[in-house]
Amino acid sequence: MLETIIGLPIFGIALTLATYSVALVIARRINNSIANPTLIAALLVVLVSKAFGIPLESYQVGGSVIAMLILPATISLAVPVYEQRRKLKRYFLPIIVGCSVGAATSLASVTILSKLFSLEEIPSLSLLSKSVTAAIAMDLAKTLGADVALTLMAVMVTGISGVLFGPPLLKLFKVEDPILQGISMGTSSHVIGTSRAMEMGPVQGAISSVAIFVTGIATVVLTLLVF
Repeated sequence: MLETIIGLPIFGIALTLATYSVALVIARRINNSIANPTLIAALLVVLVSKAFGIPLESYQVGGSVIAMLILPATISLAVPVYEQRRKLKRYFLPIIVGCSVGAATSLASVTILSKLFSLEEIPSLSLLSKSVTAAIAMDLAKTLGADVALTLMAVMVTGISGVLFGPPLLKLFKVEDPILQGISMGTSSHVIGTSRAMEMGPVQGAISSVAIFVTGIATVVLTLLVF
């Protein structure tokens, strides 16, 4: 009976929603950027799967359904962008330049560190799209012949790192301009960082949303040209 339920799509969906609900409660009680709901939910899914011996393939039957929602969720970020369209027109060039430089820096750092630590080709290619949203990262990883699972893990780690260290670094270097804050969060930590940018202010959230798409396009173009 249990094996039958585990094999159904509803199981993976229910487990994901349940662990994320618990993660939200934990995050609110701790009230610290370290307690990221996405990270907590992922850890809870792993713990439950290990405790009950649930194969990854069984979870992914339903988990893949939720993964389909990544693209529409990303597109929904167009709403705050539209609300701040006047500022976007005014700072169009700085946003394009900043995001392009950020994408190039990310690719260069991965390439240099991969060579420094003698990583094999597949792991190196899998890490290239770590700073773009999952929807773009998955397609880019498939195009490059990289490991999609490793790419998604890198995307999550990058996003959570941006949430943890982004605001303190902005404060340390006295970056107080909301435009610059938004570009920094969106370029370095994609959607997860943008959720934090929205908490910082509506302008930061809108600019960060734009930075996701610009950085994604720049990353795809640069990656395909170079690699």
